[in-house]
Amino acid sequence: MNPKLLKFALRAKRTSDYAVAKLLFGILKILRLLPADTGLRFADRVARLLGPLSPRHKLALTNLRRAFPERDEAWVRATAMANWGQMGRIAAEFVYLDDLFDFDPDHPGEGRIEVVGVETFVELRERKGPFIFFTGHLGCFELLPIGAAAYHLQFTALFRQPNNIYIAKRVQAARRTSGGHLVPSKAGAAWALAGILKGGGSVGMLVDQKFRKGVKTTFFGLPCKTNPLLPKLARQYDAEVYPARCIRLPGNRYRLELMPRLDLPTDEEGAVDVAASCQLLNDVVEGWIREYPDQWMWFHDRWKIAPKRKKRR
Repeated sequence: MNPKLLKFALRAKRTSDYAVAKLLFGILKILRLLPADTGLRFADRVARLLGPLSPRHKLALTNLRRAFPERDEAWVRATAMANWGQMGRIAAEFVYLDDLFDFDPDHPGEGRIEVVGVETFVELRERKGPFIFFTGHLGCFELLPIGAAAYHLQFTALFRQPNNIYIAKRVQAARRTSGGHLVPSKAGAAWALAGILKGGGSVGMLVDQKFRKGVKTTFFGLPCKTNPLLPKLARQYDAEVYPARCIRLPGNRYRLELMPRLDLPTDEEGAVDVAASCQLLNDVVEGWIREYPDQWMWFHDRWKIAPKRKKRR
């Protein structure tokens, strides 16, 4: 591409990103003026209205049809619509995150948050790691680090930054104050997490993202590639692995679940089998999604089925 045209294209994208970020921040500012319950319902309705107008809606329908071939078209469309409502809630929860978490370990069951696996939280708090926690883009996964902090169990989370740099900066700043330390998923991230595990610390990561150079696995019986970082770190530092998830409940309530230790498959020499472990992680997340199919991000191209764009000369 002509250098001048490339420079112009980069400027145009930067300007577009800035405009989108300003619009989003304006909407979030308005949401801050509303009570949490009202703001969550409002975001749900707006997302259900606007989501189907997005090109991503077609991808969500395709993903649902392929993952649930036994379901009829009415169920697929209803689930996709409900999924957009969940995505709207994610945006609103970003605003109300600290207000939503009203869980008091000394008075469980009195707020909008319920916790399953309290005994595991307490056990891990009382002994040294290394520990690796994993989850998927299911429910309000942003509440998990805050839940861990309520039990004084701190960990560093690996996350993928939004493509929009202005939104990425705001998200990272907000998450740092609400949910502990963060490591952006880019070059050097693995070394940062390795250093934490080597010192007996804890790390957390999302394992259901598309990863172009990952291990060949299946997800809902469909071929995909999975990031091998978690099993590689577990093998290198003999780290214990724990599944965790957050589920949205009726009435703007949430359930946090920290599950018992997950034993990763091993090879003949007793070392963690990376490929088999990647498949196991997929199977765990798939089981969660089958329970709550409307709470996962179906517009994400997990299987890389979207047609590739031809590069312009």
